[in-house]
Amino acid sequence: MTATNPDLRGFIDTRFARKKLLSIGVPVLVLAYLVYIVFAFDIPGLAGRARIDNAQTLTRDMVSYKTHVTRDNRDGETSVSVEGERKGEYPEGVTPDWVDIAGDTTTIRLGGGQVVTFLPDTALRMEIPDFGTIEARMEGREVVTNLEEPIPDWISLSRARMAITTAEGRVSFTRNRTEVFNYFYGWELFFFTFDSPYHGYAAGEILFGPRIDPERGNIAGSLEDFWHNKMWSHGQVVWALFETILMAFLGTFGAAVISLPLAFLAAKNFTPLGPVRFALRRFFDLFRGIDGLIWTIILARAFGPGPMTGALAILLTDTGSFGKMFSEALENVDEKQIEGVSSTGAAVAHRYRFGVIPQITPVLLSQVLYFFESNTRSATIIGAITGGGIGLLLTQAMITQKDWEEVTYYIVLVVLMVMAMDSVSGFLRRKLIKGE
Repeated sequence: MTATNPDLRGFIDTRFARKKLLSIGVPVLVLAYLVYIVFAFDIPGLAGRARIDNAQTLTRDMVSYKTHVTRDNRDGETSVSVEGERKGEYPEGVTPDWVDIAGDTTTIRLGGGQVVTFLPDTALRMEIPDFGTIEARMEGREVVTNLEEPIPDWISLSRARMAITTAEGRVSFTRNRTEVFNYFYGWELFFFTFDSPYHGYAAGEILFGPRIDPERGNIAGSLEDFWHNKMWSHGQVVWALFETILMAFLGTFGAAVISLPLAFLAAKNFTPLGPVRFALRRFFDLFRGIDGLIWTIILARAFGPGPMTGALAILLTDTGSFGKMFSEALENVDEKQIEGVSSTGAAVAHRYRFGVIPQITPVLLSQVLYFFESNTRSATIIGAITGGGIGLLLTQAMITQKDWEEVTYYIVLVVLMVMAMDSVSGFLRRKLIKGE
């Protein structure tokens, strides 16, 4: 007894020492890794390059719109339009109450006492309280102003351009164009554009008031003009959402249909041939090992862009994932149920149908519905590459960097779509799996 005690004590001491070392070493390793990340990813440099003002401008653009007052310095014509688009241009002779056009002179009241005036001969004057009056004109190809050094950082001045940015708006002055941007909260022309007879009417007036358009009823006419809104293109957006959901549906359920019979061939208890199982499992590894975005790029080169290409990319990736999950589920089925069906003299197909499928159905449906919900999000990104669905519209709006309220609109719709798919998926799981 006394001979073994020292050995046992030494063993216990060694184990405690190892655990103590492990409890200290793991946090130290994690801390060292975090320190490495700080320098490897240049986090101090990232913080230094951060532009809070750009983030504030982007946030403001997402929840507001800007009206452009533009003078073409070549012919002197002045126009007023929402977001600078021809589709959002005010009708001839109509201007906002903060814009006055009188011949060659245009007066723009931005708010906060700031007044911008387009003067004849392409000259510009801007009155800013607590700063003074800024005057600018073109002499040949050069911008000439009354500004003196040092120039404030909210004014950008070069030989060919002057830009002024204040809390009330922005002014751009060049040889070819003088432009003022005035910001307002909201999404202007979201329901009706200027050419719609329903523009400017409240919902109550449209629903319960007298007929506005002599040729159409108020409800039918307003719905038609809303659907065909030239600025927001609601009809096109709804179709793009449908394409996104269709891509996810075709890819997910197509993969499930293909994977189920292949899973039987990859399961040990249904396929005794080892080479067949090995080949199919490597087949599944290949397709699920390549990300859906990579498949999207490959298929887009092979078949061209389009929603069907995105559906095929989802199908290939999910075929590998479903094949692995279904084959593992098949390997864990209860053999007693299969033996019970076999004892009735059922054929092989009936054994699978009544002895196997009911056992794996909960797993199958649960995974398929979850992947369908997840692929609805993935289809948005895939659509941006293949040229289909809401992803294409979202990418186009982001690339132009012009109408960030449209980007916000599409993002909100994508979130609502995902929430709807989550609710539908949960409802189907409860009905089909739990029988509620």
